[in-house]
Amino acid sequence: MYDLIIIGGGPAGLTAAIYAIRKRLNILLISKDLGGKTNYHLALPWVEDYHQVIKGLEVVNKFRTELEYLDFARHIEAVEKVEKKDEHFVVTTKGGAVLESKAVILATGTLQVRMNVPGEKEYTMKGLCYSALSYAPLFIDKTVMVIGDADLALRSVGELATVAKEVIMICTDDKNLDSPLGHKLQQAQNVKIVKGCEIVEVQGDEYARKLILKDKDGTISEYTADGMFVEKALMPNNSMVIDFALLDKQGRIVIDNACRTNVPGLFAAGDVTNSYAEQVLVAVGEGAKAALSAYDYLLPKL
Repeated sequence: MYDLIIIGGGPAGLTAAIYAIRKRLNILLISKDLGGKTNYHLALPWVEDYHQVIKGLEVVNKFRTELEYLDFARHIEAVEKVEKKDEHFVVTTKGGAVLESKAVILATGTLQVRMNVPGEKEYTMKGLCYSALSYAPLFIDKTVMVIGDADLALRSVGELATVAKEVIMICTDDKNLDSPLGHKLQQAQNVKIVKGCEIVEVQGDEYARKLILKDKDGTISEYTADGMFVEKALMPNNSMVIDFALLDKQGRIVIDNACRTNVPGLFAAGDVTNSYAEQVLVAVGEGAKAALSAYDYLLPKL
């Protein structure tokens, strides 16, 4: 039996693993890959490298390199289910492996809701991306599109509008525009809101350049931009604990300020939780916090 199983190899999971190893815990990291969303980088024709004061990618890569160097247990596979039996946990993988531990950290992140139209897959991370909040500073004086109409899209349009020359918001439902931020965006000089259109296709050359739309009458129109962001929604990867962990209205795992869930011994970190902001460095901090919290829980049991 392991002291701790960490599910997820993104920023939160990698950080938790490093901290747990340094606490001399017997751990197992289960993930489909190492790096999570940091394995994907937005390519744009005018940007060779995005210079930040602190790069979340560099922090995560250091942890990933250290984990790959260290001789510790890791299992490259997706998890099907987590159950609590008596005072320990049973983790079942999609391949049928059954693993036991005294505690679990869930750091499985989210999946972006996609448009599912021709061209989307081909241009993903080639001018088309799913995180405007991460890449907004790259669009100073550029034209950019945001596809979506919920809170995530409104936040993205709001941030991009502070730097971009023009932001085109493509929304199928305008009910969320009846909010303080929605009212502000409708009045902004550099924001154009296109309502009630069906997205037909993404077109471009080496990069995504154009979005093809169809209105209710069947009329085809097209909009060009320097980049586009799909901000429809984020779906937490919570299926393995959906039966017993407390979730909020968005399906995110509810945690306290020590990354504890409602289940003793079950901790969670990163985008899968209801913590603030879906950012790499936030996930790194939450992963460290979850590992330290799990260690405190385990200390009397070691």
